[in-house]
Amino acid sequence: MSSSSPPYQPRTTPISVVVADDVVEIQQLLQHWLRDLGCIVTCVSTGREAARVLRTVHVDMVITDILMPDGDGLEVITELKTAQPSARIIAMSGGGSHLRATECLKFASGLGAHGVLMKPFTREELLEIVTQQLCPSATEKPV
Repeated sequence: MSSSSPPYQPRTTPISVVVADDVVEIQQLLQHWLRDLGCIVTCVSTGREAARVLRTVHVDMVITDILMPDGDGLEVITELKTAQPSARIIAMSGGGSHLRATECLKFASGLGAHGVLMKPFTREELLEIVTQQLCPSATEKPV
C-alpha cells in the first residue's frame, strides 16, 4: 500500500514574530492583528533590542520599522540576515524628517527585506503580506 504525502507539511508550532517599532501603539496594534493569526509576538522598541532578541530566540518573521532610535531597521535587517537567514523580513516606514518612506523602504529592499509596507497601512494589507511571506502558495493566483 502506497501512501502519498501532502505537498507541504502543516505547521505544528505557532509562527514566531518580532515587531520592532518605537511607537508602542503600533506595537500593540500589530500584536493584536498578528495574534488573530495565531502568531506568538514579541515587541521591541529599538534596533538594539531587536538585535538582542534575534541573537537569542528563533523567529520566523521580523516586522521592523526603519527609523527607530538606538539602532534602525536597516541594522535589524542586517543582523537578521546573519543570525537567522531563513527568517522572513517585512520593513515598514512612514518616513522621517530627512528621508521619505519610499526611500527608507527602497534601502530595506536592497538589504534583503522580503516585503515592505508604507505607513499607515490597514489590517488587511498587513495580514496579506504576512500570509504571502509565510505561505506563498496560499496567495498564488491560478493561471
